[in-house]
Amino acid sequence: MNLKSIFFLLAGNIALLQAQTSDTCRIVLDSVIQTENHQSFLKTKKAIGIAMPAAMITYGIISVESDVLKELDYSTRNELIEDNSMWYNGLDNYVQFSPAMLAFGLKLGGMESKHQLPDMFILYALSNVLETSVVFTTKELTGRKRPDGSNYHSFPSGHTAIAFVAAEFLHQEYGDKSAWISAGGYGMATLIGLSRIYNNKHWVSDVVAGAGVGILSTKIIYWIYPSIKKSFSKEDRKHQSFICPTYSNGSLGVTFSCVF
Repeated sequence: MNLKSIFFLLAGNIALLQAQTSDTCRIVLDSVIQTENHQSFLKTKKAIGIAMPAAMITYGIISVESDVLKELDYSTRNELIEDNSMWYNGLDNYVQFSPAMLAFGLKLGGMESKHQLPDMFILYALSNVLETSVVFTTKELTGRKRPDGSNYHSFPSGHTAIAFVAAEFLHQEYGDKSAWISAGGYGMATLIGLSRIYNNKHWVSDVVAGAGVGILSTKIIYWIYPSIKKSFSKEDRKHQSFICPTYSNGSLGVTFSCVF
């Protein structure tokens, strides 16, 4: 199986699985309601959501030490070199944000999304914070050399992780509206992964793991966001405390206030 076949298969599987998540969960919900309570369904839904990105991350981690999986990395790179297909393009530096920009564009254009615009900004920002923390920490811990030998920050692919954060963000907000929207977002993210390999910046396993990190980071933030939002709600708290930075007469400070 050549490189294009591998990645078109990967792109198709990711887009199909993610685009159908909502429909699948609704089918599962109908069955669960008849046999178990709603809490059991939520656990099942989370398990389904975790399975694929967790498998992708696991594959990437194992590939760092596994000679068998490394062979796919090396053979893919060698195939590109032999076919004179190694070229540089700037696609990965720009398109990585496309799915998120599409999500915000649809919202501003009047399409109903799962959350209001301020919440969308917070969700997207928190997802990127989590993803970036995981990626940079892992890069430092693994110290994997890039295919082009430029440095030892190859695993996992940060560009790919950012792209799949954006794709999962788009899916979370609009996946219930149209499977094509989700498929489009994951298609764009997959192009970023392909670009990183074609540019000789990452191994195949770097890209697969990066995609998993991006998807899972966003899912985690969406799962915990209701609790985060609730903790800052006046209606659900007896009091609120705030710590705010201040600036006065050239001096920085911190103000603490508590509202009962």
